[in-house]
Amino acid sequence: MKHFFITLLCVVVSFAAVAQLQSPDAFLGYRIGDKFTPHHRVVDYFRHVAAQASNQVKLVEYGTSYEGRPLIAAIVSSAANMSRLEEIRRNNLQLTGLLEGQGNINAPVIVWMSYNVHGNEAVSTEAVMLTLHELLTQRSEWLNDAVVILDPCANPDGHSRYVNWYIQMKGATHNVQPDAREHYEPWPGGRYNHYIFDLNRDWAWQSQQETRQRLAFYQQWMPQVHGDFHEMGPEQPYYFAPAAEPYHKEITNWQREFQVVVGKNAARYFDRNKWLYFTRETFDLLYPSYGDTWPTYNGAIGMTYEQGGSGRAGLGILLNNGDTLTLRKRIDHQHTSGIATIEAAAQQKSRMMQEFKNYFEQARTNPGGTYKSFIIPAGNDAYKVKMLTDYLDRNQIRYGLAGTAAPVKAFNFQTGKEETVTLSRNDLVISTVQPKSVLVKVLFNPRTVLADSVTYDATAWSLPYAMGLQAYASAERIAQTAYTAPAFTKNTPVQGGAYAYLSAWKNFGHARLLAALMKAGINVRFAEQPFSMNGISYDRGALMISRADNTHIQNFDKVVTDVANAVEVAVQGTASGLSSTGIDLGSSSFQLMKAPRIALISGDGVYPTSFGEAWNYFDYLLEYPVTVINSSMLNRIDWNKYDVVILPAGSYNSLDINAVKSWMRNGGRLIAMENAMNVFADKEGFLLKTKKDDKGKDEKPKPEEMLKKYGERERNSLTNGVEGSIFRANMDVTHPLAFGYQENYHTLKHINNFYEYLNGGWNVGVLKSDAYVDGFVGSKAKEKLKNSLVFGVENIGGGALIYLADSPIYRHSWQNGYLLFSNAIFFVGQ
Repeated sequence: MKHFFITLLCVVVSFAAVAQLQSPDAFLGYRIGDKFTPHHRVVDYFRHVAAQASNQVKLVEYGTSYEGRPLIAAIVSSAANMSRLEEIRRNNLQLTGLLEGQGNINAPVIVWMSYNVHGNEAVSTEAVMLTLHELLTQRSEWLNDAVVILDPCANPDGHSRYVNWYIQMKGATHNVQPDAREHYEPWPGGRYNHYIFDLNRDWAWQSQQETRQRLAFYQQWMPQVHGDFHEMGPEQPYYFAPAAEPYHKEITNWQREFQVVVGKNAARYFDRNKWLYFTRETFDLLYPSYGDTWPTYNGAIGMTYEQGGSGRAGLGILLNNGDTLTLRKRIDHQHTSGIATIEAAAQQKSRMMQEFKNYFEQARTNPGGTYKSFIIPAGNDAYKVKMLTDYLDRNQIRYGLAGTAAPVKAFNFQTGKEETVTLSRNDLVISTVQPKSVLVKVLFNPRTVLADSVTYDATAWSLPYAMGLQAYASAERIAQTAYTAPAFTKNTPVQGGAYAYLSAWKNFGHARLLAALMKAGINVRFAEQPFSMNGISYDRGALMISRADNTHIQNFDKVVTDVANAVEVAVQGTASGLSSTGIDLGSSSFQLMKAPRIALISGDGVYPTSFGEAWNYFDYLLEYPVTVINSSMLNRIDWNKYDVVILPAGSYNSLDINAVKSWMRNGGRLIAMENAMNVFADKEGFLLKTKKDDKGKDEKPKPEEMLKKYGERERNSLTNGVEGSIFRANMDVTHPLAFGYQENYHTLKHINNFYEYLNGGWNVGVLKSDAYVDGFVGSKAKEKLKNSLVFGVENIGGGALIYLADSPIYRHSWQNGYLLFSNAIFFVGQ
């Protein structure tokens, strides 16, 4: 009887609160869909709802964007559920095994809905306000069985960039003509966050502030369902689950089945309204860094929703069929599919909670798959291992040390072969027998199994390759002991004063040290030849900070060690310049470096995300100043103000090549990334040549090659495609561009650019005939990539033209390339 009265009281209080709740139209003062709502007003409405329905809504500010806008989420459920919200959250984590205790499946299903991760796909942020209001006023019965988490805008900076621009472009009334300026955003568009990253490719890599904060909050809940709302081109209608093939082989039958359940429920609503839609096309479930796949690999059913429109549609756009696609129509579609998903989840609560429990029980006790343990040998660079363990911690992936020193059979990531490996007790082991088992397998497996070659994004990403780690994969379950991260031992000044301080050049930490020293005005040299000093061997690239080069620095020893301590990188002091072996510290093979003045090109013609990768790299990773210059200024700038100029991927048709070449002759260094190399390819006076087809112009295709089926045209087009595949590049480790690397470097190739070896230049990284490692690559592309250039340097007078056919900092997912990019910036051409 006591529980009955408590429930009755909650119902009465809830009804009273809802009565005071304003609709979005009433609160904002206009009908949703009549205009775009600025982000701060969306936040205001969510705060209003949380205040008026406080017993059913909890508003959480889980972070801030780079530009300081709040990242918020509303947790919505029945008053009874909200009164024990923390109990529900903890119970759910107990079901996963991430929290100790016996979870109970007789609990509400947790449905998380993410909106507007692409800022100019702004319709979903409008729709979520309707969804929030309807849940509280018309769908209260679902809230007994569900806790719904609504994230109204995952990318507020991009959303604000788009909405503010559109408001400025629109006249007294909006113009539906597709040619009108309000349908064409200027570079870079509102899709991206502040640093021009695509946040929907960042779920797995978590390079951006918004992503890291969102996923920290997400993992406090681990929902059963995750919906991710997007837009596509205006001429396409609406897409919802089930997804297209390929599905990753780790996706369970139940996860597939519920996609169909949601699709059928959404179709019921769309059929009723005679709205066009499609399913099972285009949007697959493979690449782990999307808002549908990363949640799926974390036990949820992740789904993408795509409304036709995007940034082009504005408040309304005329379609080819003569109809006008209005903002309100788009909102209604997004709102309806969201409501249909919540309804399906609430109706399937019992089955969903049982399957969720089963998913994690299998993960913790008997996970499938070939490999049960991934081994990171103790001989790996400690900084790289720290980068890995930090990443594992962010994703709540468990790891430990090998509990025994014994031989095991394992796959060697470097050689691509099965071998017998002797474990060390200090080897790091990541077991697949744990709550995050599926995520471990997806991220670490050395081979991606593809059911279909037609995919939406990259097809290979294995972490040992991406992080440059020697690793093994074993089918054996290896016992583990607790792992304690080694604490950084602070550097201390040499008593009596050092002759010099030395640092190795093996990882990105050393690049951060160099950048910090240069910013502090400290002169640094780097070694072009190996040497040893005081029992420590140093390879090419090692840094030397001598007292003789820095007489202008007061308290030299303290300043150097303080800088090194700030970036947590070890330096070794020496009292003598005489080496044990190799070059002495006064050798001319120690090159004095000038702190480079760097320009980075942005704007029209530049691929936005390629620029964003570099911009964020300087600001947040390297922490070194860079001047961003708009591409329209390329032929007006004084090149002599800069030592290094970076051309991100893009087209630079108006670039004055002669002016650039003159600047390089006088010592300038230009870095051309990916297809920016085409500015110089096959041009007179430059060494770079594109690879041509082997067939001569007059050679006819074979008859069977001419018999192509129209229905297979998309698949046939992939013969020249490279879908984010891994290749093994052979490196010339004696060249400054490759300092700090071994002879093999795993590169991620995601565009089909094919170049010959440089005839007369330095072929620093090349793909030989056996270079392919993993991922989809078309048959013709694979042939063209044999004996092709990846990284090269062409000396031009006193300067250099540095070719990076593959981005070494791609999406900041390829951390092993961070050092290589620093080599291009600091070492080449000094």
